[in-house]
Amino acid sequence: MFTGIIENLGTITALKTDLTNLNITVKSTLTPQLKIDQSVAHNGVCLTVVEINNNQYVVTAIKETLDKTNLSQLKVNDIINLERAMKLGDRLDGHIVQGHVDQIGTCTTIENENGSWIFTFTYDQNLGNITIEKGSITINGVSLTVLNSGKNSFSVAIIPYTYEHTGFKDFKVGTKVNLEFDVIGKYVARLNKFAN
Repeated sequence: MFTGIIENLGTITALKTDLTNLNITVKSTLTPQLKIDQSVAHNGVCLTVVEINNNQYVVTAIKETLDKTNLSQLKVNDIINLERAMKLGDRLDGHIVQGHVDQIGTCTTIENENGSWIFTFTYDQNLGNITIEKGSITINGVSLTVLNSGKNSFSVAIIPYTYEHTGFKDFKVGTKVNLEFDVIGKYVARLNKFAN
């Protein structure tokens, strides 16, 4: 379980395929605090630490994960958002995030608001996911509030701190992102589907 509050950024230092899996090596100042078998969210994707070597560690993404997230598009030197799993008793500063990406979205516009930014994203509505105005959404692991909720699109406002301390500063129109929709909204949508 995560909160969507990014702790640190990591740099991809190596990518190695192993059959249909992808072993991802990450360099981060968080590494000394990690241990084998620990869960860490990488751009919002929960992955298990399988190896630690000095200031670098390795996680493995299986085919299912690669098919449903943007991790298959990673390149060496890419920067990713990192968050360790929350501890019981910690403050929940973001919202309940499972680290289970629902689908990939696409950045369609970036508007500079003279001190903040408005990012707009589209997603495939046929997969049954929804957003609601002022509801929660997780983009590449970052907990955010939905603005301008539409049928297959929504926007988020990004403050300077979030812009500088997450991967948002590297987003461009066309950037593919991992979306995890609000867990409560997912249950409501599913119940509604079966009720009709």
